[in-house]
Amino acid sequence: MAPTMIRRHFRTDVCYMRGDIRTDVAAKAIVLRGAPPEAKEERIRPYTRKWEKGIMTTVDEIALRPAAAVSVVAAEGALQRSDIMKKKDCEVTHEAAGIVFSTGGYTGNVYHEFNDGMIPLYITAERFSGDVVLVVVEYHSWWFTKYRRVLEKITKHEIVDFRKDKRVHCFAEMIVGLRIHGELTIDPNLMPSRKGIADFNSLLNEALRLPNQTGPGLIPGQPTRSRPKLVILVRNRSRRLLHFKDILRLCRRVGFDVELLNPKRSTELTDIHMVLAAADAMMAVHGAAVTHFLFLRPGSLLIQVVPLGLDWAAEEYYGGPARKMGIQYMAYNVTPAESSLSKEYNQGDPVLVDPRKITSRGWAETKKVYLDKQDVVLNLPRFGKFMSEAHQRVVGSRRVLTM
Repeated sequence: MAPTMIRRHFRTDVCYMRGDIRTDVAAKAIVLRGAPPEAKEERIRPYTRKWEKGIMTTVDEIALRPAAAVSVVAAEGALQRSDIMKKKDCEVTHEAAGIVFSTGGYTGNVYHEFNDGMIPLYITAERFSGDVVLVVVEYHSWWFTKYRRVLEKITKHEIVDFRKDKRVHCFAEMIVGLRIHGELTIDPNLMPSRKGIADFNSLLNEALRLPNQTGPGLIPGQPTRSRPKLVILVRNRSRRLLHFKDILRLCRRVGFDVELLNPKRSTELTDIHMVLAAADAMMAVHGAAVTHFLFLRPGSLLIQVVPLGLDWAAEEYYGGPARKMGIQYMAYNVTPAESSLSKEYNQGDPVLVDPRKITSRGWAETKKVYLDKQDVVLNLPRFGKFMSEAHQRVVGSRRVLTM
């Protein structure tokens, strides 16, 4: 049976294969024996940012090779026989299907780890109910350590490191590449099980909740603390909240108990989950760390402080996805006077008064001006009114949960 190659999606390529499928690590290939004579070799980079040519060139390319095309492969400028021809026997035979994907690209950035990796993996693997083998291209041991608990909910099998495991792995079914529906989201209409992003949130809770993890608000309907808990994610570089102590005092004054969270790459996901799963609200300036809203309970509140020029990105990447997950969402849109850019540009400069003129030049210009060089100085009276409304919304939703 010929492979079914789907290249029409602008984000990803996916290939579906059935038959006698074998890995050939030396040739960076997956071989399909018994394919019809007309079947042609295909090549795929199994990562979900196909439209970004620059980053895709850093992702390993895999050849999907019908048996008739296996006789010779190019290696370091010379034609050599593929190892699959020398070792025809299967060294590891899998009863379960395989899914091949890359943890290269932007892996290392938490937004991309979920948006480009974990959520597409869940979308692609969910129909197998755990009976699927993950074959990882560009495997990183730190990635496995970080996401081990989540991966154990997706597969009950040992993960295969495609680069290092030289054995011939044989499958009867394989998917190369991952499906993706959009930014941090799952479309139930595209899932055989009709599951959505709220189901992924439930999987995260099951995976990351520690056996002794208890606390106010962890169970719907459970009595909560007298003052709602607000978790503020701290930024240490660009897009910092200046006069931070004043902001903390204000949040406490309007009625929140405040806890600070400064997640680093080395921070255990279980530690982050423990803090956020017990929170009534989470506040963060726009950036990758906002991705942690995925750990919030449905019905809680995400507050995103949106620096100048980042309105579209804030809504597309976080606001919309949060609402789809059942999270309440409020955006505090920074005015030109609240942006540190107001001290660098004249009052009438397009950077301040017409950000769309700048952002229309592309992501590189947006990043240079609005992401890398901007901090936030909140107007405390204005922000105080906003946070009072946020407090009222949280208190109102808590009343509904405890009724």
